[in-house]
Amino acid sequence: MSSNKDVRLPPPYTPFLTLLTPGCASFFFPRLFRSRTSRLLLLLLLLLLLLLHLEVCQLVLTNKHKPWIETEYQGIVMENDNTVLLNPPLFALDKDAPLHYAGEICGFRVHNGPLGSGSVQFEAVVLDRSTGEGLVRSKEPLDCESQREHSFTIQAYDCGEGPDGVNSKKSHKATVHVRVNDVNEFSPVFVERRYEASVPEGRLFDRIVRVEALDADCSPQYSQICFYDIITPNVPFAIDNDGNIKNTEPLDSKRQRVHTFWVTAFDCGKNRAQADAQVVVTVKPSCKPGWIGWTKRVEYTPGSGSVPLFPSLHLETCEETVWNIQATVELQTGHIGKGCDRDSYSDRSVRRLCGAVRGEVDLLPPPSPAANWTAALPTLPSSDSSLVFSFNGSSHVAAVPDSIVSALSGDYFTLQLWMRRGGANIEPSTTQSRGNRKDEETIICSTVTNDDSYSHYSLSVHGCRLSLFYWPDVSAARPVKFLWKLEQVCDSEWHHLSLSVQFPLVTLYVDGVTFDPALIHDNGAIPNPAPRQRMLIGACWEPEEKQKEILNNTIPEGKDSVKYVGGYHGLLSGVTVRPGSVEPHSVVECLYACREGLDFGDLETLGSGMKVHVNPSQSVLVLEGDDIESFNRAVQQVTYRNSLRFATPGVRPLKLTTSLRCFNEESCLSLKQLEGYLVVLQPDAPQISLSGVGPHLARPAPEFEGPRGVPLFPELRIVCSLSHAVNTAAQLHMEALMSDAVAHTLDGCEVQPLGEELNPEREELLVDMDVMRERGLEIINTTAYIAITGAESISVYEDVLRSVRYRLAKGSARFERRFRLSCSEMNGRYTSNELTLEVNFLHSLDSLYHPSHLLASQQQFLHPSHHAGELSGHTLPNPHRNSVVPGAATVIIMVCVGFLVVMVILGVFRIRSIHRQGDSARGGAKEGSSQWDDSALTIIVNPMESYESRMGISADTEGEGEEDEEVAESPDDVSDDQRIIIKKEGRDGNTRRY
Repeated sequence: MSSNKDVRLPPPYTPFLTLLTPGCASFFFPRLFRSRTSRLLLLLLLLLLLLLHLEVCQLVLTNKHKPWIETEYQGIVMENDNTVLLNPPLFALDKDAPLHYAGEICGFRVHNGPLGSGSVQFEAVVLDRSTGEGLVRSKEPLDCESQREHSFTIQAYDCGEGPDGVNSKKSHKATVHVRVNDVNEFSPVFVERRYEASVPEGRLFDRIVRVEALDADCSPQYSQICFYDIITPNVPFAIDNDGNIKNTEPLDSKRQRVHTFWVTAFDCGKNRAQADAQVVVTVKPSCKPGWIGWTKRVEYTPGSGSVPLFPSLHLETCEETVWNIQATVELQTGHIGKGCDRDSYSDRSVRRLCGAVRGEVDLLPPPSPAANWTAALPTLPSSDSSLVFSFNGSSHVAAVPDSIVSALSGDYFTLQLWMRRGGANIEPSTTQSRGNRKDEETIICSTVTNDDSYSHYSLSVHGCRLSLFYWPDVSAARPVKFLWKLEQVCDSEWHHLSLSVQFPLVTLYVDGVTFDPALIHDNGAIPNPAPRQRMLIGACWEPEEKQKEILNNTIPEGKDSVKYVGGYHGLLSGVTVRPGSVEPHSVVECLYACREGLDFGDLETLGSGMKVHVNPSQSVLVLEGDDIESFNRAVQQVTYRNSLRFATPGVRPLKLTTSLRCFNEESCLSLKQLEGYLVVLQPDAPQISLSGVGPHLARPAPEFEGPRGVPLFPELRIVCSLSHAVNTAAQLHMEALMSDAVAHTLDGCEVQPLGEELNPEREELLVDMDVMRERGLEIINTTAYIAITGAESISVYEDVLRSVRYRLAKGSARFERRFRLSCSEMNGRYTSNELTLEVNFLHSLDSLYHPSHLLASQQQFLHPSHHAGELSGHTLPNPHRNSVVPGAATVIIMVCVGFLVVMVILGVFRIRSIHRQGDSARGGAKEGSSQWDDSALTIIVNPMESYESRMGISADTEGEGEEDEEVAESPDDVSDDQRIIIKKEGRDGNTRRY
């Protein structure tokens, strides 16, 4: 051991150690150990002392044990403080105690925690070295809001082997978790300073709006909002601890539209919010989901073009979120004519206006002596003046004569008809059940010649299927069946079918819309039809061995009723067949397409996601979309159009069905169907005015006896006008092919002789047939009237009527004939004024020398019941061309012109003087001659006066008997005492001739 080391030994070992010093050893060893034995004992003793000394030194000077602490501590420190309270308390133990230094704790060291933080903010100090008590504290005040928990490790170390801490030992590392306890230093703060909400009136809501406040404190005790409070008194609202505001009573928008109040919040430390929040609740009028702005009655003025049906309609969902909206608008027009409003002209006129090919054969014509095969079929009235035939499926059958069928041969033909299944007031068939879907109903069944063979076809309906069974050659080729599945066949509404056959190509048009067939080759055991030309309408025949004769086109009761099979049950009209080339699609659409229907205003303005679908008959329009605003704009563009200028007035029911799909299907809205009606107003009646023809027409009789006769209406004018101005701009948007022509088209005029009918042996009416054929007009010329029919323009009818002439046979002793002219439009729906024309035949007086003419003149004078030919208002001929004065008297007439002026003046004075004489003069006139009426005025005229000069003379009379009078002309070679007296009754206006 070194002498400079301060080593402390226990007291018992001190005497022994002093003996080992050099002085002691030199003094004792020579005296005690002089003998050899003594020396050995002394050596052993020294060795023992040396061992003992080494053991004692090791025991006294070594730091044998490490300090000990707990493995984990939990600490708490208050916010804004630095002393950490640990659990358990911090004590470090050392087994070297009570040794000085080695058994004492000199300090603690703080190390970073798991996240690498903590040692910087905390420190540990020793409070007592001998007991090992320590203290953990933060170097600066802690903020809970910045970091609520801290973790670090701590380690204790002893004092070592001396004051310098040499060979000091360290304990293991213990984990310390320190939680910073919060102090309620912050107040709640609202997320928003103002909250707004809107609610409908009259309802209680569980939550109208939710307010929210936040607290910046870190602990749940102080950071949570414990409750909210409404600080505005006397408001019908309440708030719960979660900030949900509800109304305590139903709100009334009329009483108070807007409610404004204030709310505050408290945390669990009872700190109130720094600033209160404002709540504004707007009360909306009661919301009822559905269509707003629906008008039950919609009026349409004919000629207006396309008119919106729902200009102000919009859908209200009351804030319900929907993702699909579908609306169906249905217009019911089945009761208007044949399914909808179409042209009311006759089928023949419409075909010509649409440019259809001529040559169709009417298979169901009106009953007449020439067409008697439809006489036994019952008929029904029709609004468009067409003839509707009823078939009951059993006894009602029409057999077309062979003379008609023979003209319908060939593989190319067009079959057209109007059809309505079921019909009206028709008894069910006795041979088949209406509910039996296995029975077919045959509309037409025909076998016709086709060059050197026979072809057969039949058109049938079966449920909702339409089939055409076609046999190109009944003796060789196999049959082919064309099949269509159509809703129009079984909806009990009127539909037009146009079947164009260009075998093997077949095209079907239903109401002007094309439908493609399904082709079926029927290889079954079907008996071949007999090679015999025949055609039936309303049924088909059974095989030849079962056939029996037809009696009056009906099957008598009590006899075999299976002669015909597949009886048709329904209504038919306008059944025609035209052999040859088929009609183009544009013509078929013009002929039978509806002139009214639903339409959409402008597809370019349709919003994204919107879809529009219109059925072929334009009676159903479907809108579909997902956005309410776009959907509302689209609904407002649904229009009704009627391209007819003179639309059929009446009511068309309207229906609007709406389907909504919501994200929450359970609470999705269900809207009821809306019903209304469209009223098509009475159109402005066109005023068809006939003018340009005077009430009288006078011509010399020889002109009427010429080969061409005399034109009756040479200056006829026909004007069609309306009662007020029409919006012509709307007409430009009409899409029908005939919409503009209809307003100025006539379809018939009639010239009728008044009184007795025409005597075909002595008189007749003549028409230019070349013009008629060129224009495609038809004429019916009888002794009672002459009728010109066919839709054509006014100018064409003017040309045709101006060519109508009246001719008399030579030697006819007629003096007058009256005619009446009238025209019509829209199949007689609108008629013109009746223009009456009185024709006077002027006979020359030189014919009176002949006995026959003299006798006729005497008869004229002896029968005052005949009307005199008044010259007043007559359409007079040219004096040089039509004068009845012979050419030799021309010089004498010119000489007498000078006398005419004098005679006029004298006649005027004479008349006035007679009237001034008063009643006495008239009484004398009565006594002087019993042949004259006392109310008449007699004028004696020089027979040398010309007919033309006397036209300017008029007698001005006063009183009740005042009338205009003119005298007939006499030839210059007749004696002066021969005169013609024309007399007009003054009271009743009846003209008499003597």
